[in-house]
Amino acid sequence: ILWNTNRDAFIMYAMTPHYWVAMGDPVGNSQSFADLVWMFREQADHAGAHAVFYEVSDQHLPLYLDRGFTLLKMGEDARIPIAEFSIEGRKRENMRKSRNKLLRENFTFRVLEKTEIIARLPELRHISDSWLRTKGAREKGFSLGFFNEQYLPQTRIAVAEREGRIYAFATLWELDNREQISMDLMRYDPDSPPSIMEFVFVESILWAREQNYQSFCLGMAPLSGMERHELAPLWHKIGRIIFERGEDFYNFEGLHAYKSKFDPVWKPRYIAAPPGPRIPLVLLAIARIIAGSMRGIFAH
Repeated sequence: ILWNTNRDAFIMYAMTPHYWVAMGDPVGNSQSFADLVWMFREQADHAGAHAVFYEVSDQHLPLYLDRGFTLLKMGEDARIPIAEFSIEGRKRENMRKSRNKLLRENFTFRVLEKTEIIARLPELRHISDSWLRTKGAREKGFSLGFFNEQYLPQTRIAVAEREGRIYAFATLWELDNREQISMDLMRYDPDSPPSIMEFVFVESILWAREQNYQSFCLGMAPLSGMERHELAPLWHKIGRIIFERGEDFYNFEGLHAYKSKFDPVWKPRYIAAPPGPRIPLVLLAIARIIAGSMRGIFAH
């Protein structure tokens, strides 16, 4: 974490030998962001590296353009206005039926607090490990949630249970001002019913409404929202091809379709990178950070 001089704003980042990659926009006092971004660039430059910002919002785009970055769209973030969300009506019939089916099968939803999370870490670990084995996957990091026994008790955790056994869980990120709540790490037992994670999503949104949160963030759908026009930038054309035909590598279109069921408001997300022909190397560096190693990029 890089704090500014007044310690009222910070940038969180990871490093590779050639790139320092910030996760999202700076956090804190927006009046301090301009100097902080310069500080981040300067410190990266002194280390012989280039500064990069990953998954930044459209709220501060001039901040990056005025400091020499090139902006590329990476996808869209899905946010649900909680006050407008409902499972009533014909449009949500399937969602409602799935929820009611699990309720009839004695599944329940609740949110675990810190003391109970600590007590149930072995059970949560077992679910997480089983999920990874079934998916043939490895733990990721950086922009993706991962299982960490020191981290989990620092959050609250939404769980789906039956007869005292946890079948699925999701860690919750909450803002003190209740402006937004989102999920981070999501895992489910392979023996769970197919709709178990949708159940956790729906119940979490309804719970968040009772807690007076304003919006529920479903996270980013990578490469969605790219322009289709024949005069669109080359990056948008490449992104659309990967989005529509890249299911063997990553289910981009399926992820977007799943989140669309909740009728979210889609917000663009960008990468702010050094100008010039470095974008493929920047993307490779980010993939390396997320995967944990170069070898991990090519593992599931």
